[in-house]
Amino acid sequence: MVPNKVNIAGIEYMVNQVEGLAEEQEVQGQVFYHKGLIKIDANMTEDKKEQTFVHEMFHAIMEEAGFQEQEEETVSRLSNVLYQVLKDNSFAFGKEPGECL
Repeated sequence: MVPNKVNIAGIEYMVNQVEGLAEEQEVQGQVFYHKGLIKIDANMTEDKKEQTFVHEMFHAIMEEAGFQEQEEETVSRLSNVLYQVLKDNSFAFGKEPGECL
């Protein structure tokens, strides 16, 4: 499930699922650092939306950590593995089992 917002290094990023992003912009997701905004194309499977969210979140993590230059191939490879680890292990640090994130 893609959240409506995510906190990254103390910055709250709103997450919007929008129609037509892939068709109009030819991307599945976008991150706008100065607006604290992540956009995900709404016309994808739930798994693909989640994977795209983790990809865009990873870009924001890199930005907030001070990495101004980000190679797309590196971000894609690392975010795909991070997505798999998060999904397959259902991490929820600081939360009780079954408690919402």
